[in-house]
Amino acid sequence: MPKIINQSIVGYKVKTAEDKKLEEKKPSAEIVHMHESVKRPEMLLGSTYKVKTPLSDHALYMTINDIVLNPGTEHELRRPFEIFINSKNMDHFQWVVALTRVISAVFRKGGDCTFLAEELKAVFDPKGGYFKPGGKFMPSLVAEIGDAIESHLKMIGLLKDPELDQHQQALVDAKRKEYEALQTGGKAEYNGGDYPEGAQMCSKCMTKAAVLMDGCMTCLSCGDSKCG
Repeated sequence: MPKIINQSIVGYKVKTAEDKKLEEKKPSAEIVHMHESVKRPEMLLGSTYKVKTPLSDHALYMTINDIVLNPGTEHELRRPFEIFINSKNMDHFQWVVALTRVISAVFRKGGDCTFLAEELKAVFDPKGGYFKPGGKFMPSLVAEIGDAIESHLKMIGLLKDPELDQHQQALVDAKRKEYEALQTGGKAEYNGGDYPEGAQMCSKCMTKAAVLMDGCMTCLSCGDSKCG
């Protein structure tokens, strides 16, 4: 039944599809964002990483605990909340405790915390770095802690792994097969790692994966080549 208008019309607006959507949309619960006032739950999800370096006889064990915000909703998000580092080696006890407290404070502050990994990975030891199993260079123990944090952030989805695209991966695979074909017996010698024995460190991905091919150093990890 049409409505009867008893007053003078002083203005009008045509209802759009967007207006109808806004009317139909039901109010949702308040979204909880990460900030320093978020209370610590009784239980947190955690992951422990083993860091074994040639600098010490004892390994470091890093535990990163995560908090799940807005569980069971479309806004569910897993964020790092705190970090602990434990080891039998007490030589670095003071700065390790200080570092974990600062990192935990940054985690709880909210916002973008992914910069921590890059900052820690850029710390160089004046005594020199070392190579991890697989040929990846670590400039310091602090850098390896940053590398472990980066791996964790990728695992929970806060960082994306810069994987090679289909064409780059095909190029790297082709270069690897070509290099192996040039070696004696058609297969390169490997020394317990992913890349040939004698490979040099790539200045781009910091991995011992660069080999000499056609008079040019080519990385079998990231595909970087001095020949362009």
